[in-house]
Amino acid sequence: MRNVMRAGWIGGGLALAVAVTLAAGLRQGLLILLGIGFGAVLQGARFGFTTGWRNYIEKRDPQGLWAQMLVIVLAATLTLPLLASHPGELVGAVAPISISLILGAFLFGAAMQVADGCGSGTLYKAGSGAPVSFAVLPTFVIGSFVGASHQPAWLALGGLPAVNLLAFGWPVALAITVAGCALVAWGAWRGERSHRATRKLLSTETRWAKRWWIGGLLLALLYTLHLLVAGQPWGVVYGLGLWGAKAAQALGWSPVVDAFWGADPHAGRLAAPILADVTSVTNIGLIYGALAAARWYGPPDIRIPSAKRIGVAMVAGLVMGYSSRMAFGCNIGAFLDGITSASLHGWVWFVLAFAGSLVGVRIRQRVMGASV
Repeated sequence: MRNVMRAGWIGGGLALAVAVTLAAGLRQGLLILLGIGFGAVLQGARFGFTTGWRNYIEKRDPQGLWAQMLVIVLAATLTLPLLASHPGELVGAVAPISISLILGAFLFGAAMQVADGCGSGTLYKAGSGAPVSFAVLPTFVIGSFVGASHQPAWLALGGLPAVNLLAFGWPVALAITVAGCALVAWGAWRGERSHRATRKLLSTETRWAKRWWIGGLLLALLYTLHLLVAGQPWGVVYGLGLWGAKAAQALGWSPVVDAFWGADPHAGRLAAPILADVTSVTNIGLIYGALAAARWYGPPDIRIPSAKRIGVAMVAGLVMGYSSRMAFGCNIGAFLDGITSASLHGWVWFVLAFAGSLVGVRIRQRVMGASV
């Protein structure tokens, strides 16, 4: 019976890819398959950016941070030479170091801990049936839509121009990226050793969980394939904002005078079908992949949280969606994409978002209890 169910999930994914291919072309069909892969890996490995940071903040468990640095190093190694050799054909995620980035990254880092998921985490957990993430997703969509509308005003506050390390050549950019990731990994290791020494724990070694490392390897491979197929890095937030804009348009809102949605290329994407948008297609695939992975071994054990827990998380989702547009993306679009594109703003986002997570973890513990 279980094998029949698994065959059904595989068949459903293939049927979805065929349907998207027929409706929107081969590229979009391949992207839906890659999205399914992202969702299956994130859910199957329980690879959470938010969880990895929280595990280190609360327990000084460095594995999540190490695995994320592994993804960045592998993805950068594979993609930076491609970005350098195919300018225009392949486009990286490069953004200025603006005031909006600094404020937005901090707010996002705090909100994602309260919501128990970043952009990708919210999608894959919602797909797997997690009640909190399922409730957060609509408010994330609303926040992303409104935040995008306000993004031009935030950018008008100014800041520093974009710094693309590829200007020094991809070997130099890759060396700096690897050095930065090694520094983060070393700092996490030192923090874990200090924590154990302070608490007089017997072992000074961290047992490596295979799920983090297998997940990291697969995500780096999928990330590279996505860049080759789509011509741009993997993203999450833009698609969610587009869903919100389309919903608002269906309710009578007009994008004509909107500084963001009324301008090209966003106006064109808003006018086109959802399946024509790269990020939307990948997001849809991600949700299906997470759903299939969550049901692979049978029905999951879903526990309904309190109304307070859901309500606070929904507010956090609204903040998360809005701040992600201020900061040019979430843990995927700003952190992973920025650093693997050799854009300095990715590192700035990481520092500010991690600082926000320190605050967010405290809010999470105080408002909802340390057990949630």
